[in-house]
Amino acid sequence: QVQLDESGGGLVQAGESLNLSCVASGRNTFAPYAMGWFRQAPEKEREFVAVISWTGGSTVYLPSVKGRFTISRTNAKKTINLQMNSLRPEDTAVYYCVADLDFSRLVAGGPQYWGQGTHVTVSS
Repeated sequence: QVQLDESGGGLVQAGESLNLSCVASGRNTFAPYAMGWFRQAPEKEREFVAVISWTGGSTVYLPSVKGRFTISRTNAKKTINLQMNSLRPEDTAVYYCVADLDFSRLVAGGPQYWGQGTHVTVSS
């Protein structure tokens, strides 16, 4: 089992930045998990935002966030981050940290582990 705890959400104005963090804990956190972020806006389906491989050598982004968001990880601290710049009102959502041993399955939308989510609100 892996527990994922997110932090860093909040209320900002359009154009501002936030940095989300996720810390992994539990019995199996030394396994080579790919990790990432999904989000769910009000009355919309959950969508993939960004994912990073265990080594950090591979990253994939939702096209609408590419160039504005950067995902990174520090395996020694079992932590990933999502630096979000130039935020837009349409980025408003609950952001979920996710993890899976299978990188492709995570990108496809079926990660094994989910955090509880952190709220991000961007006002215009």
